Amino acid sequence: MCQVIKISKGLDIRLKGKPENVIFESAKSDYYTVFPDDFPGFSPKISVKQGDRVLAGTPVLYDKNHPDVKIVSPISGEVVSVNRGEKRKLLNIVIASDKDIEYQDFGKTDRQQFTAEAVKRQLCEAGIFPYIRQRPYGYGADPSDSPRDIFISGIYSSPLAPSVDLILKDQDADFQTGLDVLAQLTSGKVYLGLLSGCDIPALKNAENVEKIYFEGPHPVGNVGVQINHVKPVNKAEIVWTVDPADVLFIGRLFNKGIADFTRLVALSGSEIKKTGYCKMLPGGSIDGLVKNNVAEGKILRYISGNVLTGTKIEGEGSLHAFDNQITVIPEGTETNEFLGWADPGFNKFSNSRTFLSGFIDKLLKREYVLDARIKGGKRAMILSNEYNKVFPMDILPEFLLKAIIAFDIDKMENLGIYEVIPEDFALCEFVDTSKIELQSIVRKGLDLLYNEMK
Repeated sequence: MCQVIKISKGLDIRLKGKPENVIFESAKSDYYTVFPDDFPGFSPKISVKQGDRVLAGTPVLYDKNHPDVKIVSPISGEVVSVNRGEKRKLLNIVIASDKDIEYQDFGKTDRQQFTAEAVKRQLCEAGIFPYIRQRPYGYGADPSDSPRDIFISGIYSSPLAPSVDLILKDQDADFQTGLDVLAQLTSGKVYLGLLSGCDIPALKNAENVEKIYFEGPHPVGNVGVQINHVKPVNKAEIVWTVDPADVLFIGRLFNKGIADFTRLVALSGSEIKKTGYCKMLPGGSIDGLVKNNVAEGKILRYISGNVLTGTKIEGEGSLHAFDNQITVIPEGTETNEFLGWADPGFNKFSNSRTFLSGFIDKLLKREYVLDARIKGGKRAMILSNEYNKVFPMDILPEFLLKAIIAFDIDKMENLGIYEVIPEDFALCEFVDTSKIELQSIVRKGLDLLYNEMK
């Protein structure tokens, strides 16, 4: 019997609006938007101009520090605008799509030709390499590096998370090819994290990987948690991580010779009338999905991604590059609560048992409608042990955060800065009574550390 790593610390946030196992018609958009900020550490340089014709797979950006690394168009069409912000910062590139997608042909590759250099070159040319990320820093991987290991988390445990089974359904061949390709990029192992008792065919039957089984509450699905429990990242070591949906991109490239970024995206949240799944390309507008399918008479928060780590967008906004779900919840700005904090709170989510529901839910396991309000003012960080209760890594989160704020490099290194990225602190931010934006602190700290060390 295989060993199971049990995660005891964490928190499952039970929200209403979990996506039903129904697949809608593919969502098409007239315009697609490429966001450079979706790729941390990427220094964008434009390789197209307004009016240019592009195919799906045509480079639109490349990295100034690593010119071989490119971001490509997910669609065929015409570049209609290149938008900049303050100090000429590139915000996005908008492409008007053709009716039918025309793909750039990169050529199929025989498995016997899977050498590390050939694989890296193909992934860079097709714009798929930026979907491989590294620890430390959480930046896009550097093709000149050789990672110690590669980790893939086959567990989605975040609130209202999509089904990994549906995302990989009928794509076993592409998933396995993606794993075979990744195995060529490291002299170490490709680790695949799975839930105990996993019966998803693409994961259960996966070859050329070492399977590690986990059980426990969120963030059991965070790849950083799995790395910490299996083989932590030390200074001067590099580990690459890939999402299962992005492994499919790699498999399609080598099986079909095209850059196909199609995702199965979950439409979720308490304010969605009919939840489910649809196929989308990154950068596509969500307007067709949410129009006439959301609660009326409320101010709503639209999120590309999950409620803990996703990006706030508008109702006509776009799906961001790494996201497999669209979430819609109440904004909450028009809510007035009678008695406020003095309410006994029979129907309020309460992790700290401030309200009576915190005791009742140990038995009932109810689902809640949570809005986007902070519910309190910002105050100083205190050592209350509330982070430790939901942070299942062998790291002291409060002390690491204080070291980041002070930018004490020695303490940051000793306390595990190389193992974490912002998403690892998302639950800490959720339960934080001080209302501090912890993920932002971690991101800024990692950016400063990278610039200091390079």
